[in-house]
Amino acid sequence: MTDIIMENLLSPVVLFFVLGIVAALFKSDLKIPHGLSEGLSIYLLIAIGLKGGIELSHYSLESVIGPILGAIFLGIIIPIITLFILKFINMDLKNSIGLAATYGSISIVTYGAAVSFLESNSISYEGFMNALVALMESPAILVSLLMLKVVENKDNISGNSTQRVGFISQPLQLIDKRVVKESIFGKSILLLMGSLLIGIILGESAVPMVKPLFIDLYNSVLILFLLNMGIITGQRLPEVKKHGVKLLLFGLTTPLLFGTLGVLVGNLVGLSLGGATLMGVLAGSASYIAAPAALKTSVPEANPSIYLGLALGVTFPFNLIIGIPMYYEIAKWF
Repeated sequence: MTDIIMENLLSPVVLFFVLGIVAALFKSDLKIPHGLSEGLSIYLLIAIGLKGGIELSHYSLESVIGPILGAIFLGIIIPIITLFILKFINMDLKNSIGLAATYGSISIVTYGAAVSFLESNSISYEGFMNALVALMESPAILVSLLMLKVVENKDNISGNSTQRVGFISQPLQLIDKRVVKESIFGKSILLLMGSLLIGIILGESAVPMVKPLFIDLYNSVLILFLLNMGIITGQRLPEVKKHGVKLLLFGLTTPLLFGTLGVLVGNLVGLSLGGATLMGVLAGSASYIAAPAALKTSVPEANPSIYLGLALGVTFPFNLIIGIPMYYEIAKWF
């Protein structure tokens, strides 16, 4: 396992990520222009969606329904487990919801790095795994916000008996339309799902046109993106330290817990070694695109330096350097 970790550490994507962290910590003037950063994000979302859709076009519904249900299950159960864990470290409700949504959703860049890791080690995986990326983005966000509304309304009802009448007489609006719109039609999910559907519809006929840009150049673009993520991570690290050791341990241990759960679910639904590894990576990663976008409008009281700082400053580098090869070894053990 040490050899695999070292090989992952010495890969271009990880080394450029570390270079970005070093640049931020030493206050270098190195920065990726905002427009280019946005462009790189859009590129990765389209590339992963297209590849997933083209591969998914080769499979029947019967062969993918198990992994799809497994992915949705993980998207629902992980935020619930996260809230129980945070209750024991006395995290307040709003920030707990922020972390539940962030850790229940997934990191598309961590997934991309895991794909690169598998391909560099000649480990095959199911092509439809790219489709599961899109499926695991929204459920955790919706479940987390639903739990927030349930708890808030429960507290309001118990605190004011006159509200009980209104609660009974009027249907409870658990999640408003803005939340649903942010979770389903936000940039990341819209691009993923849209590219996925285009890939499914066109199938192999799309390959000649998309291969030169979205397949052949994928790993090279990922390097640029991770350089930028390293800079952002280095800037976020001081914010994480402000919130104590317990939160730091949460960011380091929960990826292993959820990643192991993801590998187990992947095995139960019949995925290959590579597929189960990717399911573990998805379950063990934390979102810093879709979840923060939804939280910004739906739970403005949640502190971004906690859920973004922990996801980017602790869990993302942990997964990139150690987590991915560990999930692979866990999958091999299972």
